[in-house]
Amino acid sequence: MTADTLLILTIFLPLAGAAVVLPVKTTSSASIKAAGLLASLATFATTLLLWSNFDATAPGFQMESSIPWVSSLSVSFHVGIDGMSLLLMLLTAFMTPLALLGSWNSIEKRLKEYVIMMLLLETGILGVFASLDLFLFYVFWEAMLIPMYFIIGIWGGKNRTYAAVKFFLYTMAGSLLMLIAIIWLAYQGPQQTGGGFTTDLQVLYSVGPRLPAGLQLWMFLAFTLSFAIKVPLFPLHTWLPDAHVEAPTAGSVMLAAVLLKMGTYGFLRFSVPLFPAATLTCIPWLAGLAVVGIVYGALVSMVQTDIKKLVAYSSVSHLGFVVLGIFAMTEESVQGGIIQMVNHGLSTGALFLLVGMLYDRRHTREISEFGGIAKVMPVIAVFFMIVSLSSMGLPGLNGFVGEFLILIGAFSSPYLGPWFTIIAATGVILAAIYLLVVYQKVFLGKNANTANSSLPDLSKREVAVLVPIVVFIVWIGVFPGSFLHLTDGSTRALVRAFHRDAAGAAMKVGADPVPAPPSPRTR
Repeated sequence: MTADTLLILTIFLPLAGAAVVLPVKTTSSASIKAAGLLASLATFATTLLLWSNFDATAPGFQMESSIPWVSSLSVSFHVGIDGMSLLLMLLTAFMTPLALLGSWNSIEKRLKEYVIMMLLLETGILGVFASLDLFLFYVFWEAMLIPMYFIIGIWGGKNRTYAAVKFFLYTMAGSLLMLIAIIWLAYQGPQQTGGGFTTDLQVLYSVGPRLPAGLQLWMFLAFTLSFAIKVPLFPLHTWLPDAHVEAPTAGSVMLAAVLLKMGTYGFLRFSVPLFPAATLTCIPWLAGLAVVGIVYGALVSMVQTDIKKLVAYSSVSHLGFVVLGIFAMTEESVQGGIIQMVNHGLSTGALFLLVGMLYDRRHTREISEFGGIAKVMPVIAVFFMIVSLSSMGLPGLNGFVGEFLILIGAFSSPYLGPWFTIIAATGVILAAIYLLVVYQKVFLGKNANTANSSLPDLSKREVAVLVPIVVFIVWIGVFPGSFLHLTDGSTRALVRAFHRDAAGAAMKVGADPVPAPPSPRTR
């Protein structure tokens, strides 16, 4: 099997799994669960094959495949990956079977439909990360909304309908603006290159930077608003806590681990390289919103009484670091932003799994209902502590790697002042406060509530779900180079192209030239 065929197989293997589950009788719960888990594990296996076939030293996209789709509009099924795409596809395929296994006994109604929706969601996400045609990207982007809407709306909590509709409307509003910008950009191709209408991303990479600064700004805002909603970037975050709290455990895991990364991925894949002049103009504003989100998300997390809502608001804070790293536009900060996407997916995904395991036993998420449960549940207490330390950025664990690279890269950024980094660094301290406080209230102290005195500890299945995540948490923390090298080439190319285009844009408007960011190899 060729590498490009393997990529297509990886994208559609979950869809094939959903087709296998569809005719299974609804009463055959074991068969439905097994089929869904096997399909997701097979998908993870194919992403490992992609990893083994990936050449980290080669520039540009690899394993490309382009199949004509709408010939009259030059739209094709064009897919391919670079290091950033590969890491996020690996994360998606890794977390999906764990999410399914983590909710093995939690879903009782419409189990078949639930498994199908999870597999459809996985196909949509994988397609987003592999698409090299803007129309195809938009199709996968929108297709992903449908299963997530139903996962929240059918299997969520008591306010699930409100949360599902809010999630759908927020994301759809931004997506429509992006669609307008895609069509507008595609029509600019003939004027800039002499060709025809095209949605091919690699062709448009030479079109977008040539556009007038004013036109770039409008298109940049349309794309970036859609991605900012998905991240979500403050103040567009209000849909996230409702979606997280009401979603079932697996829905929260996929939302935090993967769906939110589609927004930050969009910044790097589309907004920055297509519209460098507009990016240069908006960097201080976006970095400022990122810093506000870091501090705001942490402060709001500190006052939550619902442990799941606390984890949800912590995502606003942690992803603020990712956005800051992206728009600092140095090699270190962008590398840190990419690896932090993976780190957040692992750590926060694990936190949602752990919260779900607690909820399955106590049917409450109120922090005040717990206390001292480490005495009766020592295994879950150990896992919760490891993941919390990872989330707060303890050296030796994965969270430290991303935050450290982001902060040193942002501090040396020619586009930002040092105060952005100084204020953002307070988010690390605040994260330690709210995570250690919630750990103390839930697991330590007196076990005064009799309902907590006989709680069963983690089962072998639940331990099997958490151990692989902890392995990667430690692996990235101790040997980050094994993952960072995958994105080294694409990151360097992106940052240097942006600096070149930004310097050209500054010269056109008569502004002072932007100094080149210092190379990490000569600093």
